[in-house]
Amino acid sequence: MAPYSWLLLAVAGLGAGAVNAVGGGGSMISFPALLATGLPPIPANVTNAVAAAPGYLGGSLGYLPELAGQRRRIVLLSLVSMVGALAGSLLLLQVPSDVFRSLVPWLIAGSAVLLAIQPALKSRLRTRSPRTAALVTSQIVISIYGGFFGAGLGIMMLAALGMFIDDSLHRINALKGLLSLVVGCVSALFFTLLAPVAWPEALALAVTGFLGGRLGVLVARRIPARFIRWGVVCYGLILAIVLGVHW
Repeated sequence: MAPYSWLLLAVAGLGAGAVNAVGGGGSMISFPALLATGLPPIPANVTNAVAAAPGYLGGSLGYLPELAGQRRRIVLLSLVSMVGALAGSLLLLQVPSDVFRSLVPWLIAGSAVLLAIQPALKSRLRTRSPRTAALVTSQIVISIYGGFFGAGLGIMMLAALGMFIDDSLHRINALKGLLSLVVGCVSALFFTLLAPVAWPEALALAVTGFLGGRLGVLVARRIPARFIRWGVVCYGLILAIVLGVHW
């Protein structure tokens, strides 16, 4: 690769790790950067999945205080996420990506809208029956998506978890980061064994992604929850428009 490509990947990894820790959507920084270095879409997607895991790890380590007291949620949803991520990774290697790729902008836009109206919907759901089944169902669907492609995974997961869990946005964001790490690790292991990974590019993204994840947590703790919510909503809608028009 040319020297500027290494710089591009380093900056993209730092930004992606930070964005994932704050709210989600970091793949839309790192994935286009990989395409810009000349990688074809499928190898770029696979490499991006492998490189994202350290960034999620950096964010999860920074969010350890917010994860305290969530053990039951973590165990249940981690198991669900493993199954979904494995299914999505298998799907990527079996199904042409064009059809699913055309749905990605709509999925991201829908998740952004869901996150925007989440407080109002959540107040309605509080009066209804337990939501464990809905939570598990949404998590496995989102994890399948994460194993297949992953762009906007954090936005989707944050919106869904917030719908079915009564807790602060920062604690839900911490849980989202940990579950994203689970999805990322399963996908990374699968692709490492069975798919073409561009290892130099993956390493460049991974190292700076880990640092970006730690930085993102420091930023997120200093931002009021409502600003994080609306920042992620706006970012998600912009991503959906850009993907719908140019991808």
